[in-house]
Amino acid sequence: MSDRSIYHKSQLPELFSDYPWFQSLEPDHQALVMATARAESVQQDAWLARRGELSDDWFGVHSGLLKLAIYDESGKSCTFSGVPPGGWFGEGSVIKHELRKYDVVAIQPSLVLCVPASTFEALLSASLSFSHFVIGQLNERMGEFIASIQNQRLLQADARVAQSLAQLFNPALYPSTDLALEISQEELGYLTGLSRQRVNRALQNLQQQKILIQAYSKIRILDLAQLRAYGLAQM
Repeated sequence: MSDRSIYHKSQLPELFSDYPWFQSLEPDHQALVMATARAESVQQDAWLARRGELSDDWFGVHSGLLKLAIYDESGKSCTFSGVPPGGWFGEGSVIKHELRKYDVVAIQPSLVLCVPASTFEALLSASLSFSHFVIGQLNERMGEFIASIQNQRLLQADARVAQSLAQLFNPALYPSTDLALEISQEELGYLTGLSRQRVNRALQNLQQQKILIQAYSKIRILDLAQLRAYGLAQM
């Protein structure tokens, strides 16, 4: 059985209707997206894209959770970001016509929307609203990557866990993230580079401070402002 499968074209209008950038397009531009895009179901631990491949698509996560990371030959990895539902990524490599600089792996079973590079470029050239959206994405993504590197190098474990969670609530990049986030300790470990046991201790500490509460494979955020600020005084 394949770890990736394609949704029928008839389902695309409903899937894309959730995104303001699509709703802002002119009818002919929406039709172009419908004619060329596809939706893929990606199983947990499956690869959606690999570092060094052509950047043929711009991706959006409709459900599930993806990880953007680099792996070396021994299997060690460096994670740049997690992408929850509502997040779009890959525009930088498409715009620059460069090979993809990171691997994309499904941490959870995910439904991913794929817009071909040629369609993305046509929208970028012809749609002012889409161009504004992409500029905002690039700006937010740059800030996210800088913060991610800063957090990994300068923060202690509890703060790394808090900041990795907080990044999933960026309203510009991930507007669909619910305060009850479906993510396990192991999956959070993939994002932070920490063991499940260390993530568990960090979450217990955050729960004791009434920042969040844990349930089975779910974390409910009680105080998002405090989560976002947690540990930053260390820097």
